[in-house]
Amino acid sequence: MKILIAHDTYPPDVNGAARFTERLATGLVTRGHEVHMIAPSTSGHPLVEDRDGVIVHRLRSHRYPLVDQFMICMPWSASHAIKQILTEVRPDVVHIQGHFLIGRYAAKHATAMGIPLVATNHFMPENLVELVPMPRKAQKKVSDIAWWDFSRVYRNAKIITAPTPRAIELLEQRAHLTGLAISCGIDRDAYENASRTAQHDAVPTVLFVGRLDQEKRVGELIKAAAAMPKDLKFRVEIVGDGSYREEWKKLTHELGLEEIVTFRGFIDDDELLKAYGHCDVFVMPGVAELQSLVTLEAMSAGKPVIAANAMALPHLVHPGENGFLFEPGNVEELAGYLETLLRDPELRERMGRRSSEFTEKHAINSTLTRFEALYNEVINDNVVPLRKARGKVA
Repeated sequence: MKILIAHDTYPPDVNGAARFTERLATGLVTRGHEVHMIAPSTSGHPLVEDRDGVIVHRLRSHRYPLVDQFMICMPWSASHAIKQILTEVRPDVVHIQGHFLIGRYAAKHATAMGIPLVATNHFMPENLVELVPMPRKAQKKVSDIAWWDFSRVYRNAKIITAPTPRAIELLEQRAHLTGLAISCGIDRDAYENASRTAQHDAVPTVLFVGRLDQEKRVGELIKAAAAMPKDLKFRVEIVGDGSYREEWKKLTHELGLEEIVTFRGFIDDDELLKAYGHCDVFVMPGVAELQSLVTLEAMSAGKPVIAANAMALPHLVHPGENGFLFEPGNVEELAGYLETLLRDPELRERMGRRSSEFTEKHAINSTLTRFEALYNEVINDNVVPLRKARGKVA
């Protein structure tokens, strides 16, 4: 098949949606498909590049001043460029990953040209707070408008997917659309190997990976670390960057944790694999996770997880089996679970094994096979109407 994927973010951007889109695109290439990607240029200038076999069409873009390393395209130039790319490539199917600018125009032009459209949702309004700062009182109204706008774009898709059943529920509740829950998928072998070959220190390491933005709640992890008994030796590694990095570094300084907490910033894939393999406990305090690829990655590396009891995280963390869930904002509860795991290496080992077992159904090959089948369905116009797919999980 000739497949065109479109999204407003793609590596080298570092976020869950970009990482999934890359895994999907490169995985489809390995299966013999011709894959094109439309994404913003990282330099600002338009270009076409071959990235691991994926033909990436980079659109003219501009740096967004409120978020570091985030590039945006202007509608008047992007719409024309996207239409031209679709005309030249003439894909069998278009797969959008979002409803913002690039996904919006890819959906519009694909529909006008009669090209079948598939859409995956990674959107949560909470993520808009960092992109468009606004008063708390306005957030509910803005959220409602955002979901209405989302529905206008996605209702043209023949099939909509989202990473988890909880994400499908959100889609139904807020956008009055439905679809199929398909995991973003993960290369389990890479993370298992990283853990198998890792060198562990006598002092256990707690790891967080993700954007350092408000909804990730990393401050709660830092405060929980400060609440640990003085006799308990451990380290905390925070991997990622974002608008809250300096604020959380300041909090670390104020709590006297500079010898315990390390901010590593962005690291490459090899270093990230080592970080997963080396850590002993993974913590995800975020409250806006539609799946949380980083949590899946840590689980694939055989690590116990402490996560906020929010959104899709309860689909991954089974309390007492592969980790613990804490109520968002309850630092005391988080600290209690953290101390329990840090003091008990046998419990960490047992829960880590369960984490690895739970990720078997999230193998990337299963995800690729499912999307190949969906593409064939829409290309051959053999799709069950979305209203009849309600509640169905792939």
